[in-house]
Amino acid sequence: MARIKRGVTTHAKHKRILDQAKGYRGRRKNTIRVARQAVEKAGQYAYRDRKVKKRSFRALWIQRINAAVRAEGLSYSQFIHGAKLAGITLDRKIMADLAMNEEGVFASVIAQAKKALPA
Repeated sequence: MARIKRGVTTHAKHKRILDQAKGYRGRRKNTIRVARQAVEKAGQYAYRDRKVKKRSFRALWIQRINAAVRAEGLSYSQFIHGAKLAGITLDRKIMADLAMNEEGVFASVIAQAKKALPA
């Protein structure tokens, strides 16, 4: 029976892990056992934080909209309710951008939302 040598595949696997661990400090960058753990944990953090990133950006947009809307005498929730009633379909990302960069345009959006609110 022929002997199977696995050095090439093992070396390739190790190399892939160590390449991913490049830039880490201490033994995490050059010892395969420690590097594998570090790379796995980094992957878990990256996966988790891709979700958290979406959450934190949405919170930032809401804060920006709220600040701009309060200057016009409305609360954020009243504004969103009025925008829905007025049929304004802009998402929070676009509204936050308008609030930051296009104050005049956003003021007209606020006026439409105010008009649509029941007195």
